[in-house]
Amino acid sequence: MNNVRPIEFNSSPKPTIGVEWEFALVDKESRDLSNSAARLFERVSELDNPSSGDRIHKELLRNTVELVTGICRNTGEAIADLSESLAVVRGIADDIGVDLFGAGTHPFAQWSTQQLTPGHRYAELIERTQWWGRQMLIWGVHVHVGINHRDKVLPIVSSLLNQYPHLLALSASSPMWSGQDTGYASNRAMMFQQLPTAGLPFQFQQWSEFEAFVGDQMHTGIIEHLNEIRWDIRPSPNLGTVEIRVCDGVSTIAELAGLVALIHCLVVDLDRRLDAGEQLPVMAPWLVQENKWRAARYGLDAIIITDSDCNERLVTDDLTDMLTRLAPIAKDLDCVDELASVAQIPVRGGSYQRQRQKFAETGDMVAVVDSIVTELDR
Repeated sequence: MNNVRPIEFNSSPKPTIGVEWEFALVDKESRDLSNSAARLFERVSELDNPSSGDRIHKELLRNTVELVTGICRNTGEAIADLSESLAVVRGIADDIGVDLFGAGTHPFAQWSTQQLTPGHRYAELIERTQWWGRQMLIWGVHVHVGINHRDKVLPIVSSLLNQYPHLLALSASSPMWSGQDTGYASNRAMMFQQLPTAGLPFQFQQWSEFEAFVGDQMHTGIIEHLNEIRWDIRPSPNLGTVEIRVCDGVSTIAELAGLVALIHCLVVDLDRRLDAGEQLPVMAPWLVQENKWRAARYGLDAIIITDSDCNERLVTDDLTDMLTRLAPIAKDLDCVDELASVAQIPVRGGSYQRQRQKFAETGDMVAVVDSIVTELDR
């Protein structure tokens, strides 16, 4: 316990949300990834609106742009915020000959041709992780939900893992990699966990356990900064949130709204159950790990483990009951329509299914990229 480092959690008085939406930049002609983010950000810096720079962020590679909201009360506010930034970025992207591509991976791009964004933190990551770090041609959506007391954070993180497969199956959009179908609905989920400190979180219940863990990580040089813990679901003490990083990249505003609403409702539901004195349900780490794999492999056709008694169910059947249970919370959070729209994702087909269908029709991965780019207008 000598390595324990106190970590202050800046509690959020209300369950506000923030969203981070990552896009790849693809060339309008070749549809390959384009290392043109530097040009895009140069144009952003020239905008008259200084707040645009706070909403449009750089990432590890020069083929990526991330749109970030401010603190929002509900899904509608978050989507409006992102839509404003999206309009700005799409205008600039069009001028420099690229389009925005919203999926977890690119179907045929090669990692070896991608350029690193300048910066000590990024260079150090690649130096340490080498081949696996260079492979990270992946994009996702992160959602922050405010928590009003630090002692709720870790029980919520651990219990939310029970809904991990639902979120991954709904958002899975990375079936293809380096010119071939991987057989997975979300190859991104499998790729990202190869990095040290990434993957599923440890299931701590007490804040002191997390502090001891972070102390050990820093003492041994595994991390230098707290944000280098890259768990799929993690505490964000500085922001006073739980950050959910499960979802693959998303290609449509409608699907994004549904996923954000679902995450918001799930976290608030767990928060309220803690307030009511309930002990939140958790599953053994090996069951959580299996669920992640099943959702990554089979997507919306996954048979998932639903509880610690090892009962199993088709993920979409379980989702139907979940949406019904969360409907009253959605009313409180003013996201009834957005939550209800989640049910349409399996009906329409998940992004990974739509991509495979397009390839089956055309035999052309360029056409797959075209279809994803076009979906942003829906």
